Amino acid sequence: MPEQLVDRAAVIAAVEAAAALAMTSWRDGAAPDTRVWSKSNDSPVSDIDMEVDALLKERLTGILPEAAWLSEETADDAARLDSRLLWLVDPIDGTRDYVRGRDGWCVSVALVADGQPYFAIMAAPAQQKLWVAAHGEGVTCNGDRLTGSVRQEFAGARVPADELPKIDHDLVTVTKPNSIAMRMTMVACDRADLVATLRWGHEWDVAAAHLVAQEAGAVVTDALGLPLSYNKRDPRDFGLICCAPGIHEAAVQRLEDRARKYMAP
Repeated sequence: MPEQLVDRAAVIAAVEAAAALAMTSWRDGAAPDTRVWSKSNDSPVSDIDMEVDALLKERLTGILPEAAWLSEETADDAARLDSRLLWLVDPIDGTRDYVRGRDGWCVSVALVADGQPYFAIMAAPAQQKLWVAAHGEGVTCNGDRLTGSVRQEFAGARVPADELPKIDHDLVTVTKPNSIAMRMTMVACDRADLVATLRWGHEWDVAAAHLVAQEAGAVVTDALGLPLSYNKRDPRDFGLICCAPGIHEAAVQRLEDRARKYMAP
């Protein structure tokens, strides 16, 4: 991505400000100091989600006004489909952990160009971590360059999960944050080898983490092993595989029957 496309330092500063705002209400091990309610799909949302979303929209659209906007907490505007540039934002990914006083949540921001993430920032202030990724330039966490998992054997692969189905008994569970984006960073940081889901997910959940993981050397696809693209009319994909390149084919084979079953109407 040409450097002049966006002021990267300004984007980082905007995300850091959003993370600081989120921390004003977060309470370690306790409910947050903010109003929390449930969406129609029973997922939690809070006033702080809305405040962080508003801050990011103001700051990011000011930095790059020609970029369209798509966020979990903002009504979708179909005009975004006519733009080659898109801010793709989840103001708090992992709200369940946020409202429970756990640290497995983050502020997730990606700049998408022509359907692919080209610059991404993820801030996990409760863990004091900041990931910065640029297409073709690598990724850092708190300034340190990352190299992700290079596992070659599928059996024994580390998976962030509370528990696994019996069919996956040959895999190893590791601590699972609620945020899917945070789980993907675990592959980028070589603290996990595989993240997989078998449900419909939204683009804002994974766009920033996609670039973070990819720039660390991971492979990121949908549940059938197909490439992900962004700024679609229906901004969803079925499932996710984020893993070391050496086990991607085995992961697709392991999940294929289940994925096709769950995708069936």
